[in-house]
Amino acid sequence: YQPAPLSEKTLPETFVVQISVLYKVPVIYSIVSGDGKGYFIIDSSTGIVRTRKNFKLEDFPVTFNVRATDSSNPSIFNDVSVNVEVIDENDFPPVFPSSLLEERLEENLPATRIVQLKAQDSDTGRNGFLTYGILSGDGLKFRIDEATGILYSTASFDYEEERTEYQVVIYAEDDGIPEKKRGYCTVVIKIID
Repeated sequence: YQPAPLSEKTLPETFVVQISVLYKVPVIYSIVSGDGKGYFIIDSSTGIVRTRKNFKLEDFPVTFNVRATDSSNPSIFNDVSVNVEVIDENDFPPVFPSSLLEERLEENLPATRIVQLKAQDSDTGRNGFLTYGILSGDGLKFRIDEATGILYSTASFDYEEERTEYQVVIYAEDDGIPEKKRGYCTVVIKIID
């Protein structure tokens, strides 16, 4: 049996799957092994499996065995396995180690790498897959690699003729379901003579 995956936020008493066997006399259903942490409970007469408590994502997937026993002769039984997967919800936004960075950049340099920004996301799978972008700042003078988070200048700066300080707001966005989440970091770039 492979029931539909359950959310990590599934509440106790939620229906998981119904085990059924065709047999000439009533059978008694029981969970015999594999559910060491006690997440599931089965109704001995209907074969309906429900959740018993809140999930811990790291304990899954769980494969447990259900036994159907002949109610008139306990030495006659059959076992089936049930594999339950739990889906990571998009709980966490991406987080930068620091929300403000200061970088110095010499004037008159050609387009150059300034800094690599790295956010962390505690979700797994696509909920933790990050892309980077520039929210605001001088878009003509800076660009960010959306995969690596490396911030580059796109032109040279003239200390005498132009601003000597730029603020660029960078975001990291996860690929979460049902919604994407963002974290932000402001990079202050000081042009030095």
